[in-house]
Amino acid sequence: MASMAWKPDITVAAVSENDGRFLVVEERINHRLVFNQPAGHLENGETIIEALVREVREETAWMFLPEAFLGVYLWRSPTSGRATLRFAFCGAVCDHNADQPLDRGIVRTHWLSRAQLIERTPRLRSPLVLRCIDDYLSGRRLPLDAVASLDLDSAAQVTAVRL
Repeated sequence: MASMAWKPDITVAAVSENDGRFLVVEERINHRLVFNQPAGHLENGETIIEALVREVREETAWMFLPEAFLGVYLWRSPTSGRATLRFAFCGAVCDHNADQPLDRGIVRTHWLSRAQLIERTPRLRSPLVLRCIDDYLSGRRLPLDAVASLDLDSAAQVTAVRL
């Protein structure tokens, strides 16, 4: 029996907190305004960290400085059935460029508290938004090097060391 290859969307997301408020984007998805962390897809040739920094800059006009890895989250949309594999990180932002246009679909950015996000639960893009914030608030922090990126040269070095 032939089976179809499972291909989840691989995404990155940033949790950035300032005085109890979290940086979120309000974006238009399928003609609906929703709230999400700055997040997006991994592009060909990028490391996960490079994708993370790029997505935050494109969606918010802030430079993201990753500090820790929160975790990997798998979520399947009950409406579309699509699977998303999210790599979430926490860190700080700096160097805001107010003149930079935001990525397509992004309406505006906000700094919202967890309580304000809970009030907007029906408008959260997915349950991953609050889960990532809750993991951050619980103190979860993994080292950034928990997410490795190997190219042919570095993979060959690892193999050579083990031989």
